[in-house]
This record gives sequence, C-alpha cells and structure tokens, in this order.
Amino acid sequence: MTEGPVRVGISCGDLNGIGLEVILKTFEDSRLLQEITPVLYCGAKAVSVHRKYMGGGEQMQVNGIANAQDAIPKKLNVVHVWEDEAPIEPGVPSGTAASYAIQSLEAAAQDLSAGKVDVLVTAPIDKHSMEQAGFAFPGHTEFLAHMAGGDAEVLMLLVSENLRVGTVTGHIPLKDVANAVTTERILIKARLMHQSLERDFGINGPKIAILGLNPHAGDSGTLGSEDKERILPAVRKLNEEGILAMGPFPADGFFGSGSYTHFDGVLAMYHDQGLAPFKALSFGHGVNYTAGLPIVRTSPDHGTGLDIAGKGVADEGSFRHAVWLACDILRSREAYKAMTANPLQPQKREKERKQR
Repeated sequence: MTEGPVRVGISCGDLNGIGLEVILKTFEDSRLLQEITPVLYCGAKAVSVHRKYMGGGEQMQVNGIANAQDAIPKKLNVVHVWEDEAPIEPGVPSGTAASYAIQSLEAAAQDLSAGKVDVLVTAPIDKHSMEQAGFAFPGHTEFLAHMAGGDAEVLMLLVSENLRVGTVTGHIPLKDVANAVTTERILIKARLMHQSLERDFGINGPKIAILGLNPHAGDSGTLGSEDKERILPAVRKLNEEGILAMGPFPADGFFGSGSYTHFDGVLAMYHDQGLAPFKALSFGHGVNYTAGLPIVRTSPDHGTGLDIAGKGVADEGSFRHAVWLACDILRSREAYKAMTANPLQPQKREKERKQR
C-alpha cells in the first residue's frame, strides 16, 4: 500500500497552451500538498515565464530537482528535463514547443515505469504540433499503450462525479468508424470498462449501457444493420459472461432523457458520440482516464486552450479533478488487490512453516 503523500508525476503539455497555467494554479492551493507531492517535468525558465503570465504564484514553494527521487513534500517539485530557455509564444501552435512537451512526457512516463512517481497526470498537447515535432502517436493514450507493451488494449474513459463514458473507437476519421465497430472490438472495450469500474472505481457488479451506432440504433435495420448485426450480439455475449450490459440505446434519447444516470458506465461507438454529451454535462470538472494500463494516468478534459493562453484566465478545475482522481484510482486499485488476494495463501504458508 502507498504510504504518505502520493507522488504525482505531471507532464507539462504544450508550452504555448494553458497547461502550465492550470498546473501552477492547482498547486497554489497548499491544501493539496498535504496529501500530494507533485513532480512536474519541465524546465525552470518555462515555469517562471508562466508564473508571470498568470500574474501570481509568487508565494508558491517550488523545488528544482534533477531526479524525481529527490522530491520533497509540501512543495511543487520541478524535475529539470531541459536546461535551455524554451521559446514560449502563448497561443501559437508550434512544433518547437511540442518537442519540449514530448521530452516532458517521455521523462515522466519513464519515471512512472521505474516507480519514481506513483501516478501520471498529463497536461494537454496540440496533436498537429506534436506530429510536426515527430511524435509517432495520435495522442497520450496511444503513446502510453505503446509504453505498456505495444499491443496493450486500453480504453479512453471520460469521468465526472456520476458519469463515465468510454468509446469503442478513438482518434480516427468519422468515415472509418462503421468498419471499425465490430462485435469483437465492442467486447474488448466493454470488458475493459467492466474491469475498470470494479478495480479502479470500486463498483461491485457495474451496469454498462451500450450505445447504438446509427440514428435510433438503426431503427430495426432501416437506418443501418450494424446495431442489429454487430452491437446486439456483443451485448448478448457480455451477458453470457456475467457482465451486466444493456443496449444498444439510441444516443440522443439516452442522454436527453437522463437514462445515463441509471448506469455506472456508458460505452459509445465513436469519439464525438460519447464526448460531446459528456462535455455538455460535465465540462470544467471532467477527467480523461486511460483504463486498461498497468499504471494510472489521467488528464483534464480540455485541450491546449490556445485562444486564452498567456492571459491568466484558464480554469484549473478539471486539472485539479484529474490529480485527485489519479490518487483515488491508485488507492482503489490497492484496495481491490488486497480484497481479491487469495485468502488461503497466508494459511498455506503458515502450515508449511509448521511442517518444517
């Protein structure tokens, strides 16, 4: 079990966005530092520049370190990933700025893998700028899945207080969605959601709603056959496995009627089908969580905010929730592991000890 404050590794995100601003604003509240030891992967000068942009933070205790193992409690610890003065132009998409975001993310992920930090919270990146900088992945989720072993199946899960939405397909063009929604893919993602709801959120026997692909869930095949031929068989198979799944539900009525409040998790077929209603209902306090990884990673539910970067007006609420959720999931996993451990093993070891 993790003892003492949780060491939260934090990647800085796009230096020209609002990432560093919401990070600094979050840890201006010293109450968080009683239970959390933040470890930010960045450059000292970049932190100083953003403190000036936000017009505050002078009282914040910042501790510059070369190694995450040197982090101390009750301060914002900054691991100096680079020493040069990174060019910062708030609001400007830049491959150069993205190259520093990549350095931060890679350093944080390596330390998480090495056990130097307990969880990872990632600030937003600009995907186009990251591509310009040579980043070979569509986003954080795919990068971390690669770090976990390349073929690891993961689930992007958007979380707020009483709403959890995952997607069968992720960052792919809309024209490719129908072919990507297969019975097998639905089963993989639904099983991941069920596992995460039990292990990461402590929900016993979770109920999962499966959304349809087509308008009105295909309207008995009139508006497309995928719902009847691919999604419904997946729901039946999940029920046979003991997973309480229901659907397919037409997405518009499902959210409009408030039916989502009766379920522990909602599995959408594609990105905007799930994220548009989620953000309409939870924007500002939602969190993006990557389920299925051996590590815990969260991020805020917003992007780089280039239109408001450098103005000191960004709301840190979602980032703060991301930090707390990462810690909660870590504790929940530890409790789940202890609860599901073989209770006969200690007795067996004691019997063997007496026989020796």
